[in-house]
Amino acid sequence: MSGSETATGLAGLTQAAKQAPGRGLPPVHLWHPDHCGDIDIVIRADGTWMHEGSPIGRAELVRLFSTILRLDPDGYHLVTPGEKLKITVEDLPFRAVTMERDGEDLVFTTDVGDVVRAGPDHPVTVETDPVTGEPAPRVLVRRGLEARIARTVFYDLVEAAEVRDGQLMVSSGGAWFALGPPGAGVA
Repeated sequence: MSGSETATGLAGLTQAAKQAPGRGLPPVHLWHPDHCGDIDIVIRADGTWMHEGSPIGRAELVRLFSTILRLDPDGYHLVTPGEKLKITVEDLPFRAVTMERDGEDLVFTTDVGDVVRAGPDHPVTVETDPVTGEPAPRVLVRRGLEARIARTVFYDLVEAAEVRDGQLMVSSGGAWFALGPPGAGVA
């Protein structure tokens, strides 16, 4: 995009995101453009990114958009230096689809390729779903953006857990994380 031209919508976001400087994550926390409206992008609870009712089939495009995603007090937005468009997120924006042990640490990989080492800066939390009563585990990925931990990964977490003070817990990064309320999962 140049000076007075502003491409809007999906094409504009794609163009602006590709122009973000350097490697790694763009500094979306430093960008404060005016809110430009909403865009019909939905991140479904299963992790599928949708645009105008159809799945976004290009994994590299989903990854690109995931790097410009930001959580603000009024919701989730795709942010570039010149645009801020609100999107809908049904549950959490990412899914932790694998977990590996690296020494004493738990390392999660998300459905968009982020690698997160659980610890004080990336805590694992487990709430109980009020409707189903099932555990709803998550891990903080970056700047308020969290990943829902996939069920199979949660089973691996439970297997790696130990009972401490009557609570099922796992450790990573020098911190301990409860995998449910006291007494849950403890025989």
